Amino acid sequence: MKELSIEGAWVDEPRVFQDSRGNFHEWFRSDTFTQETGHRLSLAQANCSVSTAGTLRGIHFADVPPGQAKYVKCVQGAVLDVIVDVRLGSPTFGQWESVQLDDRDHRALYVSEGLGHAFMALTEEATVVYLCFEGYAPEREHSINPLDPDIGIDWPSLVPRLSDKDAAAPTLSEARDAGLLPSYEACRAYLNELRARSTS
Repeated sequence: MKELSIEGAWVDEPRVFQDSRGNFHEWFRSDTFTQETGHRLSLAQANCSVSTAGTLRGIHFADVPPGQAKYVKCVQGAVLDVIVDVRLGSPTFGQWESVQLDDRDHRALYVSEGLGHAFMALTEEATVVYLCFEGYAPEREHSINPLDPDIGIDWPSLVPRLSDKDAAAPTLSEARDAGLLPSYEACRAYLNELRARSTS
């Protein structure tokens, strides 16, 4: 695993073993995850999303604490997965980074508490699975419009297909003005609490 330019986001690039029968790789290792992030993965929910080409999901985030950290992998097809820093006070607030997740290189992405997450399906069918640290709680969930020009995500040149909810989501500045965004300090404090629990 290696940390990306946005603090709290990691990409895992596994070694893929291939032969005439197919291939094999480890897409999650608890010891590696704990060593890199400083805390254990506490699995609360596992999700599977199947999307057609151009489907754009996100930008989603949750209140912190507890947030909803995700370990994300594309098991069929390909997606452009995007992390957006929506934490008020973060040195990279408003910035984004993307990683292609696909069924060839088998990368996985860890998105920690307080970060925004979105992806666009690049293939006719793309299946994404998530390991979630907290269960879904609609009263704590929020969205930001993934086409917000102030964020300026460089999405692929496919016609974006959004849910009604994501299409109507506020911009980053509107979410900030409405008091929806988590604070960087609250996110760091919660991560420190998780690390302390992992060593006790």
